[in-house]
Amino acid sequence: MHKEKHNTEAVLCEMSTFFKILSDKTRLRILTELLEGSLCVNHICERLGMSQSAISHQLALLRKADLVRVTRKGKTVVYSISDEHVRLMLDMALLHACEEK
Repeated sequence: MHKEKHNTEAVLCEMSTFFKILSDKTRLRILTELLEGSLCVNHICERLGMSQSAISHQLALLRKADLVRVTRKGKTVVYSISDEHVRLMLDMALLHACEEK
């Protein structure tokens, strides 16, 4: 893509929203758990020690931002990272945060 296409107002707005969603520690905790594999809400609640309503609220925001996807397995709703682009961004952020300074 050409640089001009990257700097459109719509693209910059989308990028800004993406980083705002990622700026919340709880949402990052959820996403890093999902890096290990798909999980239902109850398992995310157990791992993070948070209520179902709190987790469900954050998952709704992540879903709206296209960072997680939902699949149904019977009556169970399972969440996972939406695609490899999101996985790559999270992996890179983790590498950067963990590198020795």
